[in-house]
Amino acid sequence: MIVGVPTEIKPQENRVGLVPSGVKSLTERGHRVLIQQGAGLGAGVPDADYVARGATIVGTADELWAAAEMIVKVKEPVSNAKGNEFSRMKPGQLLYTYLHLAPDPEQTRNLLEREVIGVAYETITGRDGRGLPLLVPMSEVAGRMSIQAGASSLEKHNGGRGVLLGGVPGVAPGKVVIIGGGIVGRNAAKMAVGMGAEVTILDVNLDTLRYIDDVWHGRIKTLMSNRVNIESAIAKADLLVGAVLIPGAKAPHLVTRDMLSLMKEGSVIVDVAVDQGGCVETTHATTHAEPTYVVDGVVHYAVANMPGAVARTSTFALTNATLPYALQLADLGLEGALAASPELRPGVNVYKGAVTNGPVAEALELPLQALPF
Repeated sequence: MIVGVPTEIKPQENRVGLVPSGVKSLTERGHRVLIQQGAGLGAGVPDADYVARGATIVGTADELWAAAEMIVKVKEPVSNAKGNEFSRMKPGQLLYTYLHLAPDPEQTRNLLEREVIGVAYETITGRDGRGLPLLVPMSEVAGRMSIQAGASSLEKHNGGRGVLLGGVPGVAPGKVVIIGGGIVGRNAAKMAVGMGAEVTILDVNLDTLRYIDDVWHGRIKTLMSNRVNIESAIAKADLLVGAVLIPGAKAPHLVTRDMLSLMKEGSVIVDVAVDQGGCVETTHATTHAEPTYVVDGVVHYAVANMPGAVARTSTFALTNATLPYALQLADLGLEGALAASPELRPGVNVYKGAVTNGPVAEALELPLQALPF
């Protein structure tokens, strides 16, 4: 199979879909790997490293997309001043990347019109049908970054309250509230506790709350997630982290516009769920160039590709998880890969003009069609 790795053109996205060791694994199996010139530079990977592992460097995105049978990316395809990735697609082409279609009807429409096969990292499940192993590494990164971003946004010159999360002797630490006790939430909590903040996690799963309480020996406060507890918690928060995920579906708005009036002037919201529409009603996607905005006196940080800021760490962490399935798709094709690894099936979000993932179809109110195999 001809595998193509283009340069990402989403703003401030420096990650790349494959690292040189992944290229070596593919070429050893007889596949041809095309790397767009300079695709890895943002992650600290020069073209020469790819060539040394058997890749062919391609000068333009148009040439790469036209030749490749499978495209391996990091972020969803976009159309902007740097190019229109949708126009480069061809029917039946396999697109293996993060898609986040549920809150994005325009992207979904474009993929359906181009009749590509979209396999989304974020909806591939674990072998037992539980968990989202290809989402985990970026959730770990984003969770940890959320506290860095929140701490910076709390600084007065960035519009925040001027609170140091860890406090100092004689001055109380900042209060961090995290909605969601999954991978993002737990990694955010780890960083916040390490900085000395007072941390509260809310979740709807009692087993998750018990686990957090056991692991942290009460160092993290736990609350059942409901409107009353959310309102009470955010009223005290200096930093609120939105870490809610419903696999494949649009995130619910657990913090509504009217709740912002409960929050302190200059407090900060970091909505990591913005990729799936955000769990705070007032969030909309921002970029690393302009990461924040203010609503009702509350600073909102909602960068949709947070891990792109630490591109080298993120790229290597991501490809550790994505490469095994990339190898299966290249070796066996889609049908063979699904037979060998059924957990790949929910990852197929669109197939040759049809939506094939239930939560995506429901979120976008589109017909759901079963895969033909």
